[in-house]
Amino acid sequence: MTAPEQPIFYYDLGSPGCYLVAERIMSELPLVPEWEPVLASALGWSEPVPDPSGLARLVIEQGLQPLRLPRPWPPHARPAMLAATYAKQIGRGVAYSLAAFRQAFAGGRDLSDRNTVLIAAAACEMHPTAVLKGIGLRSVTRALDDAGRRALAAGAGRLPAIQVRDQLFDGDRALERAVAALGSAIGLES
Repeated sequence: MTAPEQPIFYYDLGSPGCYLVAERIMSELPLVPEWEPVLASALGWSEPVPDPSGLARLVIEQGLQPLRLPRPWPPHARPAMLAATYAKQIGRGVAYSLAAFRQAFAGGRDLSDRNTVLIAAAACEMHPTAVLKGIGLRSVTRALDDAGRRALAAGAGRLPAIQVRDQLFDGDRALERAVAALGSAIGLES
């Protein structure tokens, strides 16, 4: 039996649903996924206005810090997403993304604010000058745009989305469905 391919976790830092999956995916998915930043707008999808009480309940169930939605809503996450793409290129994508998610949804900070981007970068030892230069590179912009096209080609219509080989699971139950699919693929009980 061959080992399954590495799953891919498509996410947008401005999505509370992606935040909730990001906080669980490394411990619940039986294989370590590749984290792929994707702007929701690249899929033609926009985050619906969240139900704060429902989100707060989910945050408590997961044992996370109390939820503080970023202002303005919906968040303009492109600067943070460019930083996540740059961070991925230098091997700090997961650490940066978790730090940015926490700045947005535990700290209520604006993801378009340069200081928010730099605070998240500092949390994973990324130099501020390098980050600011990195997010201005055409190659980083192109990589973020290309990731959106790959997610769309894989069948993603909304986020979070998790690709397991040729299957794509998106939306609220994406993680649970991906866990079941991977468990079956590698012979684990779900």
